[in-house]
Amino acid sequence: MINLTKVSFGGASAIVTSLGLIVGAAAAQTSRAALLEALLIVALADNLTDALGIHIYQESEKLEAQHAFAATIGNFATRLATCGTFLLLLTALPDSYTVSGSVAWGLSLLGGLTWLVARDRGANPITEVGKHLAIALLVIAMSVGIGAIIHDIAFNTPLELPWDVSPNAPPTARD
Repeated sequence: MINLTKVSFGGASAIVTSLGLIVGAAAAQTSRAALLEALLIVALADNLTDALGIHIYQESEKLEAQHAFAATIGNFATRLATCGTFLLLLTALPDSYTVSGSVAWGLSLLGGLTWLVARDRGANPITEVGKHLAIALLVIAMSVGIGAIIHDIAFNTPLELPWDVSPNAPPTARD
């Protein structure tokens, strides 16, 4: 059985961070290569710093060193594996399905993880899934807005939504 305590924070964080990065980069009309680079950086640097933060927190709570280390490694491995699934999707999907496929995959993963955690703790899974998906959708909406603003400022073009653009297309104004 999977230890939900070790994977729940890392999994949820990696899912929502990856989704925000993917839709924000698409709205900014970032190239596929730049998006893959950014996801790799998140998979390593951001995940390591979060794992370190969790480790230091657990040490401050005087958690036994062996348990703190196991939780740190579990968190990092979960985050790395989760980001890896998005990297695989981005390399496997055609441009026109990159954003929609990633969003569908991420929301499915988050919903599944939430369902398991809610059942494990005796909470209403439907309510919990709804709350967590609402937060993820808020992050997605904000990321689209930020990406669109960055693109508008950088290229002086009107707002474009991620499903209207190809991540490999050069940044140009729409006709």
